[in-house]
Amino acid sequence: MSSPENLEVSESASANPSKSRSEGTSKEDPKKPRRKRRPKSAKSKTGGKMENASGSPANGRRARSHSSRNKSKGKRKTSQRPSAPREPAILTPVTGTGDEDFDPKLVSEQFRSLDLLPELLHGIFDMGFDAPTPIQEQSIPLALEGNDLIACAQTGTGKTAAFALPALQKMLGGTGSRVLVLTPTRELAIQVADQFRTLGKYLTVQIALVYGGVDYEPQIKALHEGASVVVATPGRLLDHMRQKNADFSNLEILILDEADRMLDMGFAEEINKILRLLPTNRQTMLFSATIPPTIQALAKKALRSPVDVSVSPPSTPADGIYHGVYPLSSASKPRAILEILRQADATIVLIFSRTKAGADQLSDVLEREGISVARIHSDRSQSQREKALAGFKKGTHRVLVATDIVARGIDVTDISHVINFDVPEYPEDYVHRAGRTARAGQIGYALTLMSPSEIMLVKNIERFIGKALPRVALPGLVDDIQQKNLDNEPKPLKDQPAVARHSKRRGISRRSGLSLR
Repeated sequence: MSSPENLEVSESASANPSKSRSEGTSKEDPKKPRRKRRPKSAKSKTGGKMENASGSPANGRRARSHSSRNKSKGKRKTSQRPSAPREPAILTPVTGTGDEDFDPKLVSEQFRSLDLLPELLHGIFDMGFDAPTPIQEQSIPLALEGNDLIACAQTGTGKTAAFALPALQKMLGGTGSRVLVLTPTRELAIQVADQFRTLGKYLTVQIALVYGGVDYEPQIKALHEGASVVVATPGRLLDHMRQKNADFSNLEILILDEADRMLDMGFAEEINKILRLLPTNRQTMLFSATIPPTIQALAKKALRSPVDVSVSPPSTPADGIYHGVYPLSSASKPRAILEILRQADATIVLIFSRTKAGADQLSDVLEREGISVARIHSDRSQSQREKALAGFKKGTHRVLVATDIVARGIDVTDISHVINFDVPEYPEDYVHRAGRTARAGQIGYALTLMSPSEIMLVKNIERFIGKALPRVALPGLVDDIQQKNLDNEPKPLKDQPAVARHSKRRGISRRSGLSLR
């Protein structure tokens, strides 16, 4: 009986006799027709033969191994792909249901005289504000009138509420993104968004939070849905604007928060590009702790006939702060930190380090001593930074060691001590760091560890603030040669002798990317 292969060949031959004759004279075995030999081209490179022409076990093994390799490659690719933490990009305040029962008289007369909506007064009451701060009292009426503002006030004087309250009131009734707030750091952006949410929780407001270090997609969704308030850092926002993810055609209010800090960090180019992409018919408010020439130049570009608001000299630390400088050798600084932390009144302590490596080394020393410490700098992931800051605010960590990344991005009202492990290179930074303590009228301490190589930096600070900083002895460091003939405790600046201020602004340019150290 003929095999299927032979039968197929016979039928082919009867249909084409000439082809049959030519194949019959061939030296090849008719049992292995030419068309069946094609799989032989798939021989292995080692010379091994296939077992049959229709799909050998060897061919199957090769196919299966190739498939398994593809699958394993796919798995490895999935597991190695970096995934940024997905953070909620929209904070949706709860629409108030009890405003009709709220009595505005529960809020102070000073706040009621600002002509704010009852819903905003309710939010102010929930936040526990007793009376508006000077910057709020001066800025809010001007902002409600639609004026462009240049507002200068110390860190920790309530600047966020000074622009959030009028922005929330003026944006009502529109559609799309009507308010844009630019901040220098992620931490400050989170803080600003949270205050917008709290003050506006009795209004229907959507807040989009846009900053780097997290996934793009939740932010894209928030921007596409037209969040009424967008709080962003310049770099990430410019990325979204280039990709056409953000629509600011309905923008009414632009707020530049901590503008001097944004320029210090090298965001001038990004800010200028953002300004060119925004509608020119808008209200712009610029809030800053200092007004250097660079800020004045920015104001000329971004603002129209602005009104200046200044409640205190920008180089003056807040009242209620006790200052002290500890002269000592560099090697004694870790011991000095431990001595300060042994004091009973050092309850919540914020320590600033000049470098990321210094912050890590000091944190390791404190952890070995059993002190609960968190650390924040630009090498930490966003989730690590948020966890550290949240733990510090809740009291889980007694100490937070940080670089200048949180000099203006943290709002903790109960910080007892701010310690400069390294003397700030720029006098303005001393004022901003000290502003983290003695908030809301409390008492706090701003202490600085000064090695012999940092004496001139301290003198620059004294000439900037116009007061001498008291040199203080630290118990437990009597063996340090620098701790001789010194005062016993820190003192407020009002009790210190005056020092001649700089007659003109220093010719030292700020480094860009300062927070990246």
